[in-house]
Formats: sequence, structure tokens, C-alpha cells
Amino acid sequence: MYNIPYFKAEHPHEVIQFVKDHPFAVLCGADEKAIPVATHLPLLLEEREDNKLFLQGHSMRKQDHTNAFCQNPEVLAIFSDAHAYVSASWYQNKAVASTWNYQAVHVSGRLRFLDDAGLYDVLTRLTKMFEVNDSPSLVEHLDPEYVSRMMKAIVAFEIEISKVEHVFKLSQNRDEDSYKNIISHLREQDAGAQQIAKIMEEKKKDNLP
Repeated sequence: MYNIPYFKAEHPHEVIQFVKDHPFAVLCGADEKAIPVATHLPLLLEEREDNKLFLQGHSMRKQDHTNAFCQNPEVLAIFSDAHAYVSASWYQNKAVASTWNYQAVHVSGRLRFLDDAGLYDVLTRLTKMFEVNDSPSLVEHLDPEYVSRMMKAIVAFEIEISKVEHVFKLSQNRDEDSYKNIISHLREQDAGAQQIAKIMEEKKKDNLP
């Protein structure tokens, strides 16, 4: 990924928190013929003993990506959120290129499929994460026969994380006046740009040179 030192989080825990806050990921891999595959799904981040990190999720059986992960378990999960175009006309020095601000985390690791008990656990924790307390859609509130039928069509997996990379590109390389002007212009754009402006404002103390 794009790897420039000043487009990095100030604190390592920010990267882990970003993954937790933005769980809907793109999970990428390749089959035995090196044909690329990708799927979009929510992933749970779990921190275990010895500071080992794992991602867990589930997928439909007999899909191209599921079959590929059986053939080649090395995968890459991409986590991202809001992004915004940044015009060079907003800089003090306008004789440079325009760009794009965004945040993304790439997580690499080895995938293994889980048994039915592991699948039930993943489904239970996923619904608890996204549903409100006592929701009728929590797994433990669903009809057991329905859950059993549903589980036959899906498979759970976990990924032991081997590498975490990130880029938090938020105009850290700009002077203070340009930085503030970028925020001002982004606030007048769409929802994604406004979200980037909010993040830049919150991190202004850390991001300014």
C-alpha cells in the first residue's frame, strides 16, 4: 500500500481501533491458479494471549472466494471509511498536484475454516455486536431449527494476523493555513468529505507540522 512516513497514525492503538470501528471489510485472496477473488463482509477483531490478533467472520459455502480460500489460505483484509478529493487550489502553494484524503488499514494473514461450534460462536458474537440488547434477531432468540438450516449454507473462518499496514492520509504534509483551508472546503462538500474534515479537525494538534 501507499507507504509514506508522515501519513501514519500518531499512536499504534489508533490502527487497531480503526479496524474495530469499521468492521465491514473487503477480504481478498487468490485461488490455486492465482486468479484474484474478493468478497465484502463484516469481520471481528479478537486480541488473544501473547498479543496475537485474529479476524473472524463467515461466508456462504461454495462461492468462488470460499473455494479460493480453501486452495490458498493467504488472505488480505482491507478496512476503510470516508474519503475525499482535496484540490490543490486550497493550498497556499497552488503549484502542486491535487490529491485524495482517506484512511485505510490492510491486514494480512492465514485463514482457516472453523467447525460448527466455531460458526455458532461467530454468529452469536456478530449479532451481539450489531443488534441492540434483547433484539429478537440475536442468534439465541432465533428458532433453533432455522439457525441449524442457516448454518448448513455458511462456513466460519478465522485469520491469524501476520501483518498490519495502514495509511491515514489527512494532509499532514501541509502547512497550518493550508490544513485549515482544506478543512473549511471539505465541510462544504458531501457527507464523506465532511467526515474527513471532522477527523482532520480532531487530529489537528497531531497532524500539523
